Amino acid sequence: MFRWLSGGEGSPGWPASLGPLRTRAGTVTLRPVKMRDGKTWSELRIRNQNSLLPWEPTGVGSWADRHQPGSWPPLFAVLKSEAKRGTILPFVIELDGQYVGQLTVGNIQRGAVRSAWIGYWVDDTHSGKGIATAAVALGVDHCFGPVGLHRLDATVQPANDASQKVLKNIGFRQEGLLVRYMDVNKRWRDHMLFALTAEEVVGSAAEALVRSGRATFQ
Repeated sequence: MFRWLSGGEGSPGWPASLGPLRTRAGTVTLRPVKMRDGKTWSELRIRNQNSLLPWEPTGVGSWADRHQPGSWPPLFAVLKSEAKRGTILPFVIELDGQYVGQLTVGNIQRGAVRSAWIGYWVDDTHSGKGIATAAVALGVDHCFGPVGLHRLDATVQPANDASQKVLKNIGFRQEGLLVRYMDVNKRWRDHMLFALTAEEVVGSAAEALVRSGRATFQ
C-alpha cells in the first residue's frame, strides 16, 4: 500500500511525499520541489522543448532563456511561498528516485468550492510508460484526502491525445470546450475541460490503477 508522508508547517496536505506506485517503467513517487532541483529542471525543460512548447503558456523571452538554471531560484521561491499559503502544491515526479517531471495542483479554492486545477509533464524519454498516469493518481488521492478538495479540473488542447489519455485513465470526464482559452505558443488555443469530483473515485485512484493492471502497490 502506498503512503503519505508529511511534516513541518504548511497548508493542509503540504509538504508531503506521495507513493510509491510501481509501473512497468519503475517506481513512481511525488515529492515537494527543492532549491537543489534547478540544474535538473533546466536540463529536462531545455531537452524537452519540442514536446512541451506546443502545450504550455506563452512566456517572455526564449525557451532557453526562461529555463536556464538561474531562472529556478526565483521560480522556486514563488512556488514555496504559494505552497505555504495553500494556493498551490508543486511536486517533482520521480522514477526510481530520479527527477523525470513535475505535477502541480494550482488555484486551490477553499470554502464552498474546494477545487483546484492539476497539470503535469514528464520527460519525453519516459513518455508512454504510465508514469504520468501513476503520478496523477497519487495527486488525485492526495487532493481528495489530506488536502480536502472536492473537485479537480484539467485543461487539454484537443490535439494533445497523450494528456487526454492520462486523464481518462484516472476517470476524468470531459465537460466541455473552452474556446480560445489560453495563449499557448503565441496563439489563443481552444482547450478541452476535464473534471473529476471526489464522489466519482471509488476507493482511490491508485487502487483503480492497480485493479486495471496499470500499476501495483509496493
